[in-house]
Order: sequence, then C-alpha cells, then structure tokens
Amino acid sequence: MRRAEKVIITTAVTGSVNIPSQSPHLPLTVDEVANAAIEAVEAGSAIVHLHARHPDGRPAFEPELFSEIVGRVTAATDAVINITTGGSSAMTMEERLAGALRIKPEIASLNMGSMNFVYSGIADKVTEWKHDWEKPYVLNTYSHPFINSFDKIEHTLRTLGEFGTRFEYECYDIGHLYSLAYFVNKGLAKPPLLIQGVFGILGGIGADHENLEHMVRIADKLFGDDYAFSAFAAGRDQMQFGTHSAWLGGHVRVGLEDSLWLGKGRLAKSNAEQVQKIRGVVEDLGKEIATPADARAMLALTPRSKA
Repeated sequence: MRRAEKVIITTAVTGSVNIPSQSPHLPLTVDEVANAAIEAVEAGSAIVHLHARHPDGRPAFEPELFSEIVGRVTAATDAVINITTGGSSAMTMEERLAGALRIKPEIASLNMGSMNFVYSGIADKVTEWKHDWEKPYVLNTYSHPFINSFDKIEHTLRTLGEFGTRFEYECYDIGHLYSLAYFVNKGLAKPPLLIQGVFGILGGIGADHENLEHMVRIADKLFGDDYAFSAFAAGRDQMQFGTHSAWLGGHVRVGLEDSLWLGKGRLAKSNAEQVQKIRGVVEDLGKEIATPADARAMLALTPRSKA
C-alpha cells in the first residue's frame, strides 16, 4: 500500500441503498444532493461520490440530473468528482453508465464483481413508509443479485478509460482483489489503483476488523505499493472502519450513502457532520487532511473542465 502522507476523505452523498423513510436528512433532490456535496467539501472532503435521485428518493440514472448536480458542485468547489457506475441493481448497464458517460469524471466507482447485495433488512426496521416504491425496492434485493460480470467490468474500463477517467475499485470481498489483479494484468486497470474496501454489506465480507487487515495483506501481495487503500463499513461501523483505515496508512470514506448515523442512536443531520467527525479522528491520529489538489496528485487524476 502507498502510505498516505495526507488522508483523502471521500464523501458518498446519497447512494441508492438508503431510503427516505429511514431518515429525513437523506439528500434527494438535485439541490439537496448538490448542497450536501458542497458542504462536505467545505468540511474537508476532497472527493465527492455522487448518485442521483428523483425527488421522491427513487434512484435515478438520467444524465441531465447528474449534469445539474455536478455543475453546481464544480461551480462552488474544486472537489474531485466521482460518479457511480453501480447505480442500483434495478438499473440496466446502459442506465448505470449514463451519468458517467455524460460527465466524463476524473474518477468513477467500479464494483469488482457480481454479488448478492442485500439490504432487504431495511424493511424490518421501517414502521412508516413515505413512498409506495420503497418497500418493494428493498425487498427485491433478497432475490435479485447485483450483476457486474467480467464483460461489464471490461466494458466500463474501456468506455470510460477512453476519456481518461480513472476508477475507485470497490472490493466487497477478497475475491474482488483477484478480479482486479486480472484486469491489471490485462492492462485495463492501471496503477496507481484506488482500492475501496467495502465491509458489512450482506452478501459481501463482514465488518470484522480482522477482515480489513486481511484485505490489505492480500492487496499488498497482489499490488505491492501500486495502490492506495480506503475503507468503509456500512451502518454503525462506519467511523470505526474509517479510523482503522487511516491508522493503517489508508484513506477514509463517509457519507449518508453508507451510514445514516453519527453515533449510537443519533441520526446524522448532514454529510458534513460525518466529515467533521472523521476529520477530527484523523487529525487526532496526527495526520493531515488531503485537499482536492493533493488527491489529484496522489491518484494521478486528470482534472476536468467545469460542467
């Protein structure tokens, strides 16, 4: 692993997993997502990882929505823009890539394999539903896997790679590291890699701190110092895993996509609150926070013109 001289904070602003019935603070509209991203950057986030939603919270793929969000964020900040290619499991491949193809971002997320990506348990915790679409949407994940086969991964690497977009390689299990190694050997995934270890998703590797250290050990064997590492855990373990990643010399990711909480029994009122909390932890470890310019240099990104 390339030890981080400065720690990059990525904020995943809204995602496609959590639903409006879980929290009144989840950004939904274009204005809410853009404002949340701007506030996160002002709080210390170098990268903002963006999904789009419709006003009722349904995950959206329309490139016009991404353009509106990114235009506002880039007008107000110099943040590194990271556009999802995961979208949601309900989207086609063309829909999942639509936003990134329009924006041609510096960096895009890339899930490194098909998997059971289950969040149907949300339905067990919601007592009052705001929208009719929500319950069927989360329950559907119990029977429908997220598909990102090797041909889809290669298509994404080739298509976005033509524009100079680099990738946040999201690894939900150890096998995903070996899948990434295959594409490195094929010449399609090019160092320096940004590996995002994802823990605590039902169907992926569990939120066990031994798993985090094991993932780093295997990545070291496969990639040496040709990669930067970041990690997050979904839900209540978010801050612990960010802290552990920073302590190991890696980077961190927070945001309401990954956890709606700031602490036990306390909903985060904003993405910026989570950024402020992890920033304090990282600085208490004696580490500096990376600026967007620092992140670009560390990850060999090509800055894009403003949307």
